[in-house]
Amino acid sequence: MLDIAWNPTLNTLTRNAWRLSFGGGIAPVQRTPSTLIHEAPHQDLYRFDGSDTDDDRPILLVPPLAAPAHCFDLRPGQSLAAHLVGSGKATYLVDYGTMGYADRGLGFEDWVDDFIPAAVDRVSRLHDGAPVDLIGWSLGGTMSLLTAAGRGDLRIGSVTAIGTPIDYESVTMIAPLRAVGRFTGDRPLTTATGAMGGLPAPLVQASYRFTALQREITKPWFIARNLHDTETLARMESIDRFMADMPGYPARFFRQVCTQLILGNALAEGSFETRNGAITLADLTVPVLAIGGTEDVIAPIPSVRAATDVLTGSPSVRFESAPGSHLGLVAGPKAKDSTWAHIDGFLDGVVAQTA
Repeated sequence: MLDIAWNPTLNTLTRNAWRLSFGGGIAPVQRTPSTLIHEAPHQDLYRFDGSDTDDDRPILLVPPLAAPAHCFDLRPGQSLAAHLVGSGKATYLVDYGTMGYADRGLGFEDWVDDFIPAAVDRVSRLHDGAPVDLIGWSLGGTMSLLTAAGRGDLRIGSVTAIGTPIDYESVTMIAPLRAVGRFTGDRPLTTATGAMGGLPAPLVQASYRFTALQREITKPWFIARNLHDTETLARMESIDRFMADMPGYPARFFRQVCTQLILGNALAEGSFETRNGAITLADLTVPVLAIGGTEDVIAPIPSVRAATDVLTGSPSVRFESAPGSHLGLVAGPKAKDSTWAHIDGFLDGVVAQTA
């Protein structure tokens, strides 16, 4: 009887150990089917298959730079995109692709004045001029907020910012950089990246791994403890693939992050300077949902909650907390019942208010 009971578990242990070591991984990559509907440098636009194009409230997913666009669609069970499509939402994604030396001059203004507005306009026109609800993760939320604040002419219905820091003084992990920067400015951070044309992908990947150092150190023990749990290992594998796919930052964009966000704390002060002029966050006039993660060291809850203080022109700014790390907020095992549920309730409320 004992042998019979243990046999399935032993088979699972053996199979998972083989797949991790020699067999190409625990689970194949599975993305939600989508269709490329517009192609252009750094602004490819996808529509997820199954989206109802008659939906009068389309959604545009806005990823950050230096993260693959499939942050919203890691795998089944870890896909906000699939959840939205399954909820009957017409769902779109803008994909910036990779960054090279030729892109070194691209900055925030290229995204908030050009790439994202163009995607919003295309999506809106596909839905007879309907307002588009933006959902951004991390710096994707920053760019969504700046776009809505700086381009009041766009048909934006709302902004959801997931794990988006506003008050960088509340981000403990960058406190040493801010302390040094008071004396040196941005030079230690940006001189080398300027020469290289940006922050290369390997450095971005290493930096992200550093923010989850405990996970990296304890990973062998985690695998050993969960070798019998195929689903848990598949989630781990999807995160590893995500980190391995991270592209780099263009030099100008990275310098703006360093000078204005990290050192200048510009968002908490209420404005952001671009080559086209200042963007004032108080000029944003659509409903906003900000979601912070209880275990997020990149965007701690106080830094995210600061959105409620600076978005004074919005008719409503709602803050919610959810369990999870920075990536876990949008794609973790608890996201469906926390982050995704907050988004569903927020969007339903926005629709009800405008009906």
